[in-house]
Amino acid sequence: MLLPLPTPAEMAVWDRETIHTIGIPGVTLMESASREAVNVLLEEYGDVGGAVIHCFAGSGNNGGDAFAVARHLNDLGAEVTVFHTRPKRGYRGETRTNLLWAQRLGIPLVHLAGVRLDTLAQPDIIVDGLLGTGFAGALREDFLQLVRTVNRLGERAFVLAVDIPSGLNGLTGRPQPEAVRADATATFQAPKLGLVLPEAQPHTGALHVCPIGIPLMIQEKYQTRHRLITGEVMAALPAPAPDMHKGSAGHVLVVGGSFGLTGAPHLAALAALRSGAGLATVACPAGLADAVKAGSPDIMTLPLGAGTAWTGDMAEAIKAELHRFDAVVLGPGMGRTPEARSLALELAAGCGLPMVLDADALFALAASPEHLRSLPEQAVLTPHPGEMARLLDTATAEVQADRLGAVDRFLAACDATLVLKGAGTLVADRDMTCVSPFAEPNLSVGGAGDVLSGVVGALLAGGLSPMRAACTGVFWHGLAGRALNNEFPARGNLASEIANMLPHAAAAFTKEPEPC
Repeated sequence: MLLPLPTPAEMAVWDRETIHTIGIPGVTLMESASREAVNVLLEEYGDVGGAVIHCFAGSGNNGGDAFAVARHLNDLGAEVTVFHTRPKRGYRGETRTNLLWAQRLGIPLVHLAGVRLDTLAQPDIIVDGLLGTGFAGALREDFLQLVRTVNRLGERAFVLAVDIPSGLNGLTGRPQPEAVRADATATFQAPKLGLVLPEAQPHTGALHVCPIGIPLMIQEKYQTRHRLITGEVMAALPAPAPDMHKGSAGHVLVVGGSFGLTGAPHLAALAALRSGAGLATVACPAGLADAVKAGSPDIMTLPLGAGTAWTGDMAEAIKAELHRFDAVVLGPGMGRTPEARSLALELAAGCGLPMVLDADALFALAASPEHLRSLPEQAVLTPHPGEMARLLDTATAEVQADRLGAVDRFLAACDATLVLKGAGTLVADRDMTCVSPFAEPNLSVGGAGDVLSGVVGALLAGGLSPMRAACTGVFWHGLAGRALNNEFPARGNLASEIANMLPHAAAAFTKEPEPC
């Protein structure tokens, strides 16, 4: 369900424990990595016989991988030259071993200190082994020039990055300040966290995860904080049973709607039904009930009061009906009047059912952040970056600049499950942060978040835990967005069409390979 995403520091622990505790030599891991990298090149590029290949080798283990790759490519008939950043005598350990092996095979080894970069001949293929996942900070000027040279030559060559494109931060996925633009990246054992974040995609090209022999025992003993959501979460969707009925399929209550914002609760309820809920009801001021239904007989309403505005006594009326429902979605289109905010806070604290807090419920919490600590663990919050900024009392740009850090800051003050929406949506609780593999432009439309809240609400109503419901809902929502790209390749789809695509996306997914 969740694939480990080690940080560079966590990957270093896996390597160290494999070598020093288990006793598997580092040179064995390096040999496995180099063979896997060559396999990726053959898969993506094809036959390398006669191809002119430049391997760029840095001073660390990443450089050792490049020396080893050069040996295998030489045996496949390529014309290989290794350009190395450190004098030969300066290499140590497994990297030096592979340098010596390449040298004994007669592979040309050229120290870059004596080379004018603008005179390098144009190759057919470039293997980037300059900097590995341990790189942090900003590129030194000499390496910045090397990265720029690789990218210049790479405009007319196929570029394979070994483990990570040089210059890319393995934790954040951001170039520092520039990075190699690879056509394919062969990363080892598990994708590093930064490689799956949206910022990295222009640099990684096709990302291949290659096993190199890190024992499962080590991976399980030293588990990672971050995980990638995979298609296995879709197995959590209950299979339709012949004897099921609407009451056994879950009843979702959506609390929301205000003058001019009646579409949001409608979309949340529609999505809950499209996600398999047996029933969906919207609680709203009575004067808005017809607008919320919008002619849909499938969506029921719980009309409150007599007007079109929320009033203080409506919370008690809703609480009196909660026994009928299995989960609550609180906030879509609710408005930001003092009465709406007060009602949202009261229900958030005293609902007693699994619930999703979205939109104006999040606004209410941001205005009264002391209520965050009283939220139950079965709550799921689904802010977009602007709402997240409000919750953290910061700027949206700061949230986007460090989304993982924003998640950690929030969870220090709240025990709920958090869904930070956006490209590469993050799902997190106190124990784990999960990353969605999707960055779908077709989801960038008003109402898409309301649809997601309805999906998660339906999954909560079906009995899934908050974390599992959130991960499954985010993945399913991403699948629907990707499927809509077939009909709307230039976007233009509506949020209601995201909801309507949900059952089709789930059915088609079982017949197709995973999108990551």
